[in-house]
Amino acid sequence: MNKLIIDAAKKNIFLMIIRNKDIYSISYENTKTNYEKLVILLNDFLNSKNLKIKDISTFYINIGPGSFAGIRNSISVIKAICLVNDVDYYCYSFQYFKNIKEVKYENIPNLCDKFDIKKNLINPIYIS
Repeated sequence: MNKLIIDAAKKNIFLMIIRNKDIYSISYENTKTNYEKLVILLNDFLNSKNLKIKDISTFYINIGPGSFAGIRNSISVIKAICLVNDVDYYCYSFQYFKNIKEVKYENIPNLCDKFDIKKNLINPIYIS
């Protein structure tokens, strides 16, 4: 099972692939240009690890709080990908895990299970 974590709500656009026991990550500057080409950045990252979007079994998207444009674009892209490929996604917020001392991205899938985060449910938290 290959999992992809996306966080475009913060200072950088962060992508992480969890592939069995291997973990790969990359970040990009959080700019309007990068938001507009999020699909290209995602494909380039997957291709660098010899993966395609159809190889991802589950997606995890940070829903904020954070950048309106980053949250909106990442949710839109992943929701479209998941709809076409019939794949599940989870929308998480670091606020959901506030009782955990240190939350690492690689722990997001397990934390979503532990905190019973609903799949395919979107409730963004924007900073105004």
